[in-house]
Amino acid sequence: MNDESCFFSARELARQYRAGTLSPVDVTRAVLRHIADVNPRINAIYFIDADGALAAARASEARWRRGTPKGTLDGVPVTLKDSIRVAGMPTPNGTGALAGGPCEPRDSPVTARLREDGAIILGKTTMPDLGMIASGISSLHGVTRNPWNLARNPGGSSSGAGAAVAAGFGPLAVGSDIGGSVRIPAAFCGIVGLKPSYGRVPIADPWPMLVAGPMARTVTDVALLLGVISRPDNSDYTSLPWDDRDYLADIDAGLQGLRIGLLTDMGFGLPVQGEVRKRVEAAAALMAGLGANVESMPPMFDTDPEPDFDCLVQAYGHADYCQLPPVRQALVLPEIAAWCENGARLSAADFTRAGIRVGHARRRVLAACSEYDFVISPTMAVEPYAAELPWPEGGTQHNSFCFPFNLSEQPALSLCCGFTESGLPVGLQIVGKRFDDAGVLRVGRAYEAARPAIPDVPCRAARDVWSMAAQ
Repeated sequence: MNDESCFFSARELARQYRAGTLSPVDVTRAVLRHIADVNPRINAIYFIDADGALAAARASEARWRRGTPKGTLDGVPVTLKDSIRVAGMPTPNGTGALAGGPCEPRDSPVTARLREDGAIILGKTTMPDLGMIASGISSLHGVTRNPWNLARNPGGSSSGAGAAVAAGFGPLAVGSDIGGSVRIPAAFCGIVGLKPSYGRVPIADPWPMLVAGPMARTVTDVALLLGVISRPDNSDYTSLPWDDRDYLADIDAGLQGLRIGLLTDMGFGLPVQGEVRKRVEAAAALMAGLGANVESMPPMFDTDPEPDFDCLVQAYGHADYCQLPPVRQALVLPEIAAWCENGARLSAADFTRAGIRVGHARRRVLAACSEYDFVISPTMAVEPYAAELPWPEGGTQHNSFCFPFNLSEQPALSLCCGFTESGLPVGLQIVGKRFDDAGVLRVGRAYEAARPAIPDVPCRAARDVWSMAAQ
């Protein structure tokens, strides 16, 4: 096993940099060595800028020695999802159809804020083609695997981001989420991932429902990262007014007196597996013991809203796909290519009707949540499925607890609430009212601090497999 600093939190790294007991250069070197050893087996990172990372680490080390760090993340290693722009790095969006394109000339808002704060950008993480499935398979990157069990899926579409954080490739990552793409890999990989309120984090190419979100191994690290990447950038015309707050300020306020709804049935989608339900219900009982008033909720829906959500996203997917020449279209993952091609059959009337019905679904979600301070649910109805599959048996209805909260623009946090009998992580989702990102972090922190002890790094059996792969 490599240097234990690979699994330190961002807060712990900053504490030791300040004390002079760790150096950003030594940490960056350790993480790069660890990536070289482990990534060939997990396939979480596809582009590594070792020279740039070490140069940034040397500059950070000099600042810490002078006592003038740029910010809270100075010297902390971070990875970015393939779709997030980084100057000098490619952005093929997970597909062979865009391989070989030019490197980006400029940073996205997220990347720029990280540089301004002194973070060490290690490189880019894998994702499926165009980010359009909740799986770790890609026509360009191949198969990304779950660090807890290499035969299982890390989820998607921020596949590599979730796997990288779990595997110790730095404490922080940034993903994106239009229907669960931060929360699903957070759940499957046993880490913490936040889908912020829509507009909270400025992004380069705004889409309806699309957000960039922080991922880490602890709630406090997610809060630290959110405080940096949510800083204002006028290039995003959809962004919210900047909320100039310290997301750690009230994070330990506890749950006393909060009214929390427990949602284990959305009214559509795959049924929640027994082991998943058991662990989510145990989390609800723990929250009640911490002083929250926890009440079971009825299903939110009596009809399935997924086809209308799918219609809207499919229209965007087809718009990108149809711009590719046929020779490039042939390189897209077949399951995604077929889905994009179906978008050609959508009429303007289809799109409009779907948009109207999505508006109704949004009202339904907000109305159901309005009676509670927070809502908790499984993040995913199922445990991680086979690594090579685009989705589990039963099709794409496995993330019914995720995309409705993209429609409603509410913040939603996923964190681990235990492991199945087969040793796979289970995600607990915490949903807050619109714009209450600080609130979901508070609830997540209270649960995280009180939950039964869980491994904070993949189990010994998985690490033994990593070691064999490196020999």
